[in-house]
Amino acid sequence: MSAFVHAPVVSIAYHSGYGHTAVLAEAVRAGAAEAGATVHLIKVDEIDETQWELLDASDAIVFGSPTYMGTASGAFHAFAEATSKRWFGDVWQDKVAAGFTNSGSKSGDKSATLGYFQTLAAQHAMSWVNLGLKPGWNSSTASEYDLNRLGFFSGAAAQTHTDQGVEGVHKADIATAEHLGRRVAEHTRVILAGRAALAA
Repeated sequence: MSAFVHAPVVSIAYHSGYGHTAVLAEAVRAGAAEAGATVHLIKVDEIDETQWELLDASDAIVFGSPTYMGTASGAFHAFAEATSKRWFGDVWQDKVAAGFTNSGSKSGDKSATLGYFQTLAAQHAMSWVNLGLKPGWNSSTASEYDLNRLGFFSGAAAQTHTDQGVEGVHKADIATAEHLGRRVAEHTRVILAGRAALAA
């Protein structure tokens, strides 16, 4: 008799300074929901106790923040420090984790932010899911509308011109964030099924 496996519960814990990262968070949500997950969007600068409990009950947490001065925003750092209460109790151990970020420059030191997310996840003993895409837009026949047009591997990275609002978030970056959401949901489903099979 097969064990029942619930739909993956994915929470997206993010901060958005000017709205661009919020567009990406919504894209991650859409991708995860398309893959069958139950998804919660949580703004870390407005988090309340109910939302902390949502994070604790999630199977996966996706971290998101703009990259400011080579790392995640101050608001995200404050959230990360507040997770130490969870760290003491191993509350997030073995949850799935992933991340996404946005900056004004093509590189913008976004790898540092994604690496910061990975370290945060590792401290919580979470399992990191990478982007799982080859780099796009890296040949004469490639297009800036390729998935992973900026060529990052550890998470979804986006670039938005500094003189544009949320309408300037690149379509390829939105599609890449959607891909990340689907990938997180799919990996989480596999892990849940494996645990259920072992328990049975």
